[in-house]
Amino acid sequence: MTRFIAACVQVNSRDDMTDNLARAATYARDAHAVGARLIAFPENISMMSFGGENVRAAAFLEDEHPGLAFFADLAKELEATLIVGSLHVKARDEDRVANRCFVIGPDGNIIISYDKIHMFDVDLANGESYRESKTFRPGDAARVAETDYGKIGVSICYDVRFPHLFRDYAKAGAKILSIPAAFTRTTGQAHWHTLLKARAIENGCFVIAAAQCGEHPGNRQTFGHSLIIDPWGNVLADGGTDPGFITAEIDLDRVEEIRRMVPSLQNEQSYKPC
Repeated sequence: MTRFIAACVQVNSRDDMTDNLARAATYARDAHAVGARLIAFPENISMMSFGGENVRAAAFLEDEHPGLAFFADLAKELEATLIVGSLHVKARDEDRVANRCFVIGPDGNIIISYDKIHMFDVDLANGESYRESKTFRPGDAARVAETDYGKIGVSICYDVRFPHLFRDYAKAGAKILSIPAAFTRTTGQAHWHTLLKARAIENGCFVIAAAQCGEHPGNRQTFGHSLIIDPWGNVLADGGTDPGFITAEIDLDRVEEIRRMVPSLQNEQSYKPC
């Protein structure tokens, strides 16, 4: 299918999973009602807990995760493909958990899962400090989802700052890049739009980036502004700062058109590293 409606659901997840899932489903149903058949959700969609102990306490083994079962049922109900930004999944062999994205088909079956590779271990100038690697186990594999809407390269949040991942996805045939996030307000104001536009332009891909917004436990603030961007870098839809959803028409023929005009994937040269 080369032309379809995609949606990003934007939410303010907190520490009540039942409420978080219910709100996300309401926006997804509203997006579906206006034609969306590919629906993306943000990182930490089922839970935004504060502190490693609380995150671990709210995580589940994959086959026992209530959030995963919830979204599988929702995909079947809507007969839509869902990109579940991330759920917290227990590892069987260590204390840290996986921050795992799932792409679920309209039959409710998992197409692929992807564990966030790059951990947000940063110290910002305003005193904000994050150490995701203390709580989350990084993934070690890129994943391309083969869907009814073409190949989708899957990532999560901080991954957006590592362009080689998205180049690999484009070379593997992806025409859509999924970048769900819970971007901090500080870094979002400075970099969110620029980074996402760059990933779209340099790879000739659509970018679908569902985001968290508002205030969360532990005084965490996220930026919002879920975005759908075309391969020329045009913002087709922007979610602003409040919960809700956005939609845009995706025309995959536009990818081929732009890649013919600017064939950077073909023009790329190998070189010796410095």
